[in-house]
Amino acid sequence: MNVDAKLIDDCFYVAAKKYGLWHSWDKDGNGLVTALTEESCISGTRFYLKGRQEGWPKTKTYEGTVDGKL
Repeated sequence: MNVDAKLIDDCFYVAAKKYGLWHSWDKDGNGLVTALTEESCISGTRFYLKGRQEGWPKTKTYEGTVDGKL
């Protein structure tokens, strides 16, 4: 584990890595999210873990055709 890692919400860790990117991983060491800033890494990881825990909402799909030239 990275010595500079911060434990967030007692659930996951975040740390700055190579090229200025931020990475998060769970307590088992599984990678979760990579982001450009610490704040976006934390919020993205929270969103991802919530979706994994509660399930992802059904998305709408659209079908159609395009007539003519594009």
